[in-house]
Amino acid sequence: MTAKKPSMPTTWTDPDDAPELTEAFFQTADRYDGATLKPRGRPKAATTKEAVKLRLDADVLAALRASGDGWQTRINDALRASLALAGKLA
Repeated sequence: MTAKKPSMPTTWTDPDDAPELTEAFFQTADRYDGATLKPRGRPKAATTKEAVKLRLDADVLAALRASGDGWQTRINDALRASLALAGKLA
């Protein structure tokens, strides 16, 4: 049988002991526009991309990754150009 645990007494904190509001506090504080919380970070794009799983040959993937940062964007551009040449994309 489980016994009721005794409650712990709360310790009273003096409101005058509140921490000082520093610049670091305001850098991490929530921001509001009126009553609406403004989200932080990068704004949402008008057109978003969809994550897919794609199987590529190891040598093709290695060459793409070796081309540096942005390889996923470059492969997207190459696929778009290929579809445009084939007349499948306007």
